[in-house]
Amino acid sequence: MSLFSRKEAPPAETFPVEKPDEEWRRALSPEAFRVLRQHGTERAGTSPLNAEKREGTFLCAGCGHPLFDSATKFESGTGWPSFWAPADGAVGTTTDRSFFMVRTEVHCANCGGHLGHVFPDGPPPTGQRYCMNGVAMRFAPRETGGGVDQP
Repeated sequence: MSLFSRKEAPPAETFPVEKPDEEWRRALSPEAFRVLRQHGTERAGTSPLNAEKREGTFLCAGCGHPLFDSATKFESGTGWPSFWAPADGAVGTTTDRSFFMVRTEVHCANCGGHLGHVFPDGPPPTGQRYCMNGVAMRFAPRETGGGVDQP
């Protein structure tokens, strides 16, 4: 091996759900595609999920994979939905060196969709703040089993 040899790039990560960009474009809103598939960020304070207080599960908007339980959501004051822990095996992380900083990027473990970033300034018990783009998720309220509400 020469001093000037280039190492081969590591193989791209693969996910259980993979689709061509055109299929993702058809399935997602333009904003969700920009965030999930192009690593964008939604404007702070624009997601209705930031104010979601019901019991339930936050799912990947791309593939429906369960990501966060509502019991782990907290108000971070950042303008994005924040959680102190993901569901087991729900997310993966990579190092993000964009914008002249080093951050830990969070993606869906099922489809690889970009969700946001995790920071070490969250509440107990983990001390983590999973700062997620609301457009990258959808919310499924927990069923109460009470049937139809009676007046």
